[in-house]
Amino acid sequence: MRRLVLLAHPDLHRSRVSRRLADAAGLLGPDAVELRDLYALYPDYAMDVGAEQAALARADLVVWLHPIQWYAPPALMKLWIDEVLTLGWAYGRGGDALRGKDLWLACSTGGREEAYHPSGYNRHFFDAFLPPYEQTAALCGLRFLPPLVLHGAHGASDAAIDAHAALFAQRLASYPAWPELDELPACEACVPPDQDRPREADIGALS
Repeated sequence: MRRLVLLAHPDLHRSRVSRRLADAAGLLGPDAVELRDLYALYPDYAMDVGAEQAALARADLVVWLHPIQWYAPPALMKLWIDEVLTLGWAYGRGGDALRGKDLWLACSTGGREEAYHPSGYNRHFFDAFLPPYEQTAALCGLRFLPPLVLHGAHGASDAAIDAHAALFAQRLASYPAWPELDELPACEACVPPDQDRPREADIGALS
C-alpha cells in the first residue's frame, strides 16, 4: 500500500507537532511513504497540478497533515484542494481518479480539547468543524477515515508530542490493517447534477 503525506505548515521551522509527525513519517522510508511539503515545493503558490495529481494517483492512502487555523486548513492546503481536485478528474462526470482511496486527516489545534465543547469558547465539539473535509472526500469518492487530532499543541509536553508522533508513524506503517476500517462503509456516490457544474468551455475562465 502506498501512502502519500501532504504536509502543509506555513512556518514549519517553528512547528512543534506537524514537523515532528512529518519526521516520523519520513523515517518509514520512501518506499512506504511519499512525503510532500507543500510550502517547500510551492513558496510562490504556483501549484504544479500535474505533479500533484500524479502523486495522488500513486497513493492508496492520502494524508493531510496540517495545523487547524481559523477552523480550516492553512491557505496553501486550501489552494491545493481548489487547483488539484479538478472537475472531470477528481469529481464530476469522468472524475473517478480518486475513487476507492482513503483520506486521513492528521491535524493539531492550538486550543485544548475542552475548548471544543458547547461550554468552551469554540462552542462546538471538534467534529462540528469537519463537514467540509468529509464532503470534499465524498465528492471525490474518497473514504474519510477517523482523524488523528492533537489538541492544545502550544502547551503539549515534548513527551506527549513524541508519543503522538509515534502513534502517527505506527498507524501509517500498519495501514490498511486498522480494525476500525472493517466497520467503515465504502464512500457512497456523490455526483453533482450537470446544472451545478461549469461548462467545459468555462473551466479555464473560472480557474
